Amino acid sequence: MAVESRVTQEEIKKEPEKPIDREKTCPLLLRVFTTNNGRHHRMDEFSRGNVPSSELQIYTWMDATLKELTSLVKEVYPDARKKGTHFNFAIVYPDPKRSGYRVKEIGSTISGRKGSDDSMTLQSQRFQIGDYLDIAITPPNRAPPPSGRMRPY
Repeated sequence: MAVESRVTQEEIKKEPEKPIDREKTCPLLLRVFTTNNGRHHRMDEFSRGNVPSSELQIYTWMDATLKELTSLVKEVYPDARKKGTHFNFAIVYPDPKRSGYRVKEIGSTISGRKGSDDSMTLQSQRFQIGDYLDIAITPPNRAPPPSGRMRPY
């Protein structure tokens, strides 16, 4: 028997977030792992204390938006600055039931375009300090078509 959650993404986004005073609140260390092939890292790459080699360390706050994180990644990777580059975000967190990690895709942004996930925050997606962020970067020439557009058959 399947159990389905009745909590929608809109309800999660509507939860009131406490404003963070970045002048008085200490930032957290966000460990970010990126790929440039459009796919997230495999979970076995996070096993037994190992992590992928593509680590980027960012000091930020829980109210950081996906668009803000996108701009920080683009500062480090000039190739990702091209208009139309896709950034697909996922939280990688420890699985208490197994000795490994799980992944939860949380949203995406596109370089040079406004999107519905741009203002999504780490806090709104239940990110916890100690979790990792995995970003699958897809160059514009290999990017999937924007959702909502009909494909010709």
